[in-house]
Amino acid sequence: MRYDRDKHRRRSIRLRGYDYGRAGAYFVTLCAHDRASLFGAIVDGVMRLNDLGQVVDSEWLKTPRMRPQVELDEYVVMPNHFHAILVVVDMGRGVLQRTGVLPYAPTFRSPSQTVGAVVRGFKSAVTKRINQIRQTPGVAVWQRNYHEHVVRTEGELVRIRQYIADNPAQWELDRENPAVGDKERRGEQGRGVWPYAPTDDIETIFGGVRP
Repeated sequence: MRYDRDKHRRRSIRLRGYDYGRAGAYFVTLCAHDRASLFGAIVDGVMRLNDLGQVVDSEWLKTPRMRPQVELDEYVVMPNHFHAILVVVDMGRGVLQRTGVLPYAPTFRSPSQTVGAVVRGFKSAVTKRINQIRQTPGVAVWQRNYHEHVVRTEGELVRIRQYIADNPAQWELDRENPAVGDKERRGEQGRGVWPYAPTDDIETIFGGVRP
């Protein structure tokens, strides 16, 4: 789903010494606690959000209002995880680095303006609202950490956008799908489990390693 600004007005892998407040594009992935399918279901290759999934969607769309240095790009809420590209813009120099490619302008230093802060705030808001709906105060909604990747080139940005857009249609190949995980644990090397099927090519974006 592409963010429409006119309409809407696992372990963290980080680069040592990299300033995650720099202008640029970042690909992030968050998984539900215990990879439970909390947010809806895939029906005929289309993600159908339930009430909890709608919370995830609406809270993500609030992000630019809470942090004006952030713009949203492609994203998708899946049954048990969430993919998104977020863009930190170079507001300090009056230039919007909308494509997320080099050069990265080292303009943001405040911890409140980093990618990590954006993700933490989003996770916290979603958790609070979902636990209010479920009447389950204090229960975890997300896994403790998240995956992140600095988008370095236009080609990489295009491939990640396409991967996100195709994610619902590729659910039967996705290792986050509990059915696929069960097959993997039983040693059935079908499509979408190790080794990854050619159509599930996100690992090619990251040098052979799936995020």
